[in-house]
Amino acid sequence: MQGVLTGFAVIAVVIAAGYVLGLRGHLGPQGREVLTKLAFHVASPALLFTTLATADLSVVFSSRLLVTALSTAAVAGVFVAVGVVRGWGVGRTTIGALCSGYVNSGNLGIPIAVYVLGDASLVAPVLLFQLVLVTPVAVTLLDLSGGGGKGPLWRRLLTPVRNPIAVGSLAGVAVAASGLRVPAPVMDPLTLIGNMSVPAVLLAFGIGLCGSTMPLRGVERRPVLLAVALKTVGQPAVAWALASGVFGLRGAQLLDVVVTSALPAAQNLYTYASTYGVGERLARDAILVSTVVSVPVLVGVAAVLG
Repeated sequence: MQGVLTGFAVIAVVIAAGYVLGLRGHLGPQGREVLTKLAFHVASPALLFTTLATADLSVVFSSRLLVTALSTAAVAGVFVAVGVVRGWGVGRTTIGALCSGYVNSGNLGIPIAVYVLGDASLVAPVLLFQLVLVTPVAVTLLDLSGGGGKGPLWRRLLTPVRNPIAVGSLAGVAVAASGLRVPAPVMDPLTLIGNMSVPAVLLAFGIGLCGSTMPLRGVERRPVLLAVALKTVGQPAVAWALASGVFGLRGAQLLDVVVTSALPAAQNLYTYASTYGVGERLARDAILVSTVVSVPVLVGVAAVLG
């Protein structure tokens, strides 16, 4: 329980700092936009590369990863199906699907893995799956749906090798798979730059809350409620059913996959929405509400399965 509360406290403090910055206008009217672009184009790609370049790719073949992948696909599929029926559009539906199944495995998942699960590396399967597969696919869909601008078909089809998030992820995997060791003069500056990613995302999120209306209002109310329900209740429930009923996981392994699946939507989803100018309110509200709701969910999961 201490790990859950610690992880949320860290996030809340940084977001609050961003809110104060926005309230007082210290970064000017373009502060949020600058932080968002910094995170998307520079800091996040560096963080993804340094994280994946030294990762153990053997986790790709673990049963935990299969549970994560299947539970993510299940809840995202539900949102996509509803989005198609309701005519929410490709970009907006993509953001909503991400908010339904893309967990906060970094700045919240790591401290919770340390304090609740006892091992930070246990979040690695989720982190790798999201960075290597989900993120490149999602940003490619956002680009091709028009958020990244128009252009020749051949150029748009090359989106995965032009998008900084995708490039950082795939380059890191390539280095890890090759077994090469990146020299310190190269890795150290990238690590330093990558360390700006999470604070920049959280500060931008806090600034974005200034002057905003209360969540769960307006045209995004139903998509937000659907995404939050799928993220905080649907995904951990599916993960539990798959882990215990299909893969036969018990004890600590079962607790691991259910806790990581119950994490709220990741803050960097707001960066993607802001960068592509689609579903910003949906991402902001879904992240905020799922973060609040996931606190009692995570405490309950830890109490029952721990």
